[in-house]
Amino acid sequence: MKLGVMTPVLYDMDFASAVRYLHSLGVQTVEVGAGGCPGKTHLDPDKLLGDDAAIQAIIDVLKENDMTICALSCHDNAVHPNKEYAARSHADFEKTVLLAEKLGVTTVITFSGCPGDSENSLYPNWVTCAWPPDYLTILDYQWNEVLIPYWKKAAAFAEAHGIKKIALELHPGFCCYNPETLLRLREAVGPIIGANLDPSHLFWQGIDIPTAIRKLGPAIHHFHAKDTKIDPANASADGVLDTKHYDQELKRSWIFRTVGYGHDAQTWKDIISNLRMVGYDGPISIEHEDSLMSPREGLCKAIEFLKEVLIFESKGEMWWA
Repeated sequence: MKLGVMTPVLYDMDFASAVRYLHSLGVQTVEVGAGGCPGKTHLDPDKLLGDDAAIQAIIDVLKENDMTICALSCHDNAVHPNKEYAARSHADFEKTVLLAEKLGVTTVITFSGCPGDSENSLYPNWVTCAWPPDYLTILDYQWNEVLIPYWKKAAAFAEAHGIKKIALELHPGFCCYNPETLLRLREAVGPIIGANLDPSHLFWQGIDIPTAIRKLGPAIHHFHAKDTKIDPANASADGVLDTKHYDQELKRSWIFRTVGYGHDAQTWKDIISNLRMVGYDGPISIEHEDSLMSPREGLCKAIEFLKEVLIFESKGEMWWA
């Protein structure tokens, strides 16, 4: 495994400075935004795709700092019912794929997306229950008429440009939000589709992360190191479906935390051990969104915590058995 960082937390630095800074902290690989929600402050396909010298400069600064790019990210909703929004998101995805090809990166991360309830919708419609039966009609439309056809085409484009893994972040609000829904899309589209497994979005759903890891197995394409703390008082009264803004920490049922501040070291050791047991040996990419900590402090605490938790070396032979 490699210790990684998703770089939007360092958007106050240019890319080269961020790489040098992370190298000084012992980070081995970076996940870089190239569009969509992560933005493209560090890698902008519109500027880079026609500039081979700039591409080479990126490759050089990575090599100088013994660093790699583990993935390019463009999280967004390319099946949004607003056609203009969907087109922008899809364009970001394709440009990210093309930039990944130029950089020799084979993993692209995004969301599955979520359509509306019909062709005439204005906003996405995330279905969370099976009754009244209208919701099942919506799900049938979303999956069979929009989501699966879109990802079959998008996956073919990505594969034609050297992408081996499209890692969809399991995130509530989108059609793929847990192992079951991810595996459904993977079965329909093919093994290029997999999970960007981010425990923070699963913890508050009540999902046991080691169990999810075992269910997904080879469908885990990437991993985010991000934690969540459930507030027992608020969650006990109102449950975990919470629409209050993230800055209302005292009132929310859960908030995002730096790794180790939502769950203890043993929980994270179990997560890492289960990743190894299912054969995952990829990046462990820190995504810092802890509203109680500054970007630098939260990032540095996460790095130091994970240095003690990650398994870096190959396990080798069982010399003792």
